[in-house]
Amino acid sequence: MKSHKILNDPVYGFITIPSELIYNIIDHPFFQRLRRIKQLGLTDLVYPGALHTRFHHAIGAMHLMSITLDNLRNKGHEISDQEYEASLIAILLHDIGHGPFSHALEYTLLKGIPHESLSLLLMESLNNQFNGQLDLSLRIFKNNYERKFFHQLVSSQLDIDRLDYLQRDCFFTGVSEGTIGADRIIKMMNIKDDQIVVEEKGLYSIENFLSARRLMYWQVYLHKTTVSAEKMLINLITRAKDLQQSGTQLEGSEAFKYMLQNNFTLTDFQNSSDLQEIFASLDDFDIWGAIKIWKKHDDLVLSNISNMFLTRNLFKIKLSNVPFEESYLKEMEQTVTKDLGITTEELPYFLSSGSISNYAYVAKEKVLILTKKGEVMDVAQAADLPNIKAMSKIVKKYYACRAKNLTLR
Repeated sequence: MKSHKILNDPVYGFITIPSELIYNIIDHPFFQRLRRIKQLGLTDLVYPGALHTRFHHAIGAMHLMSITLDNLRNKGHEISDQEYEASLIAILLHDIGHGPFSHALEYTLLKGIPHESLSLLLMESLNNQFNGQLDLSLRIFKNNYERKFFHQLVSSQLDIDRLDYLQRDCFFTGVSEGTIGADRIIKMMNIKDDQIVVEEKGLYSIENFLSARRLMYWQVYLHKTTVSAEKMLINLITRAKDLQQSGTQLEGSEAFKYMLQNNFTLTDFQNSSDLQEIFASLDDFDIWGAIKIWKKHDDLVLSNISNMFLTRNLFKIKLSNVPFEESYLKEMEQTVTKDLGITTEELPYFLSSGSISNYAYVAKEKVLILTKKGEVMDVAQAADLPNIKAMSKIVKKYYACRAKNLTLR
């Protein structure tokens, strides 16, 4: 038996792999690929320590799920061994559909196909390979299982996914404001009417969790330099797709070139296990390897943005709390075209504008508090604190970023 293997995690210490099935899933190439996909994409260009991977996160989330289920069992809730293992597998595989650089390329490399849909397809593929042993995990993941609280632990306003990534991202970036006290939150979790609730004495821990999430978004996930780098990467891949689909052959891995050559739909993935296999072979190294080759390409856009990445010559970015005036954007377009000596057709690859938004608390996806009187209410009502109500409002910022210079050839 290969179960009960132990991993040493920098955030939680020793983590036990509890079963043969889970060990074999972790050992599968689909899952091992997550070692080669960074959790925070290009954020290490801002925080050099942010080099942790989707593999780290998935293992950590599985560990927190086991602690949570043990706690619920100790409070008298019946959870079978089958439900226990299925829940661990569901959270372990919740991000398996992420592509290279995580969210950065989610709507560029594969337009209109969210990673959740690909996670489901890859889970179904694994289920076939493991002879139906993931049936219950899939029901939990899709929220088709009658005991709904299991799905809430996998995906909700207060799920195990968020508890791990906030702690882990805080640890690896060194941004202490992200500290959330996940241990106490898990200890305060309970079940009432088949819903996950937090006991009233954990109220301030939830307030801190929501506040920390909001701060981590502005300080880490939506840091202006990260936004700039991601827009550069999106423009680079867009250019590569335009060239590849117009007949210009680019160097790169076969899987990466295949994705650039075609505009696949979710239906294409649903109907082709081969396509799923090709996608599941892609990772960050496919992109970096191509960028190192493209820096010498004859195409000005491709070579220049590739060189910018390799030398960290990022787009200059400006943020605003209100939309930029159309006249300002037009002026910026003229300036960029003139300063860089590029054509109007090349301009969109060197100039990007749009908006980013952040909200800490979605009112329709309530975090429920169990009061000492046995009543269940929304945390915004239970806390009676104006900052939690304010967190439910979407904060939007507008950006405009442009290349500062080009590489002379």
